[in-house]
Amino acid sequence: MSIKYIATSKLPTPWGVFDMHGFEETATGKEHVALTFGQLDPTQAMLGRIHSECLTGDALFSLRCDCGFQLQAAMQSIAEKGQGFLLYLRQEGRGIGLLNKIRAYELQDAGANTVEANERLGFEADMRKYDMILPMLKQIGVEKVNLMTNNPRKVMAMQNAGIEVSERIPLQVGKNRYNESYLKTKSTELGHMMSEYHFNNE
Repeated sequence: MSIKYIATSKLPTPWGVFDMHGFEETATGKEHVALTFGQLDPTQAMLGRIHSECLTGDALFSLRCDCGFQLQAAMQSIAEKGQGFLLYLRQEGRGIGLLNKIRAYELQDAGANTVEANERLGFEADMRKYDMILPMLKQIGVEKVNLMTNNPRKVMAMQNAGIEVSERIPLQVGKNRYNESYLKTKSTELGHMMSEYHFNNE
């Protein structure tokens, strides 16, 4: 994938001041962002996360998923560590887009799980691509990562890009009564590496 770096600015947040690096896919015009904190050292494994856009969870405080909770926890962990990165990729709804995601939610309201809903709309369970991560990581100077994720596909994406994953760090936050079924489906049908946190009653 051809992706070009555009610009860098400061991004003050509740956890500290990040640097925000903008990127654009040349073929599609789709925009992505890398956040970095502190001085990154390519010889060391940097704490980081690949986070796919979730407007409902990240910005509208939805309890149907754990995305917004994961985003905030990752940014807080990076700031507390003093250095790290987050790739924010614009692929809403596991790649099906916002309006199709709302259609999928409508099917879920009628009883389908998240995988069944996507498939009834004619999509694969997970349409996300990760071929943009290598040029983004090269631009910010990351070669080794301690990756915050429950998703084995993200670990594989890093490894396929030639990035060393020194450690996978579980990111287990945001469980509530509205997303218990969703979390279970991610584990049983999408292979996400969940722990007893996601299944025990609180």
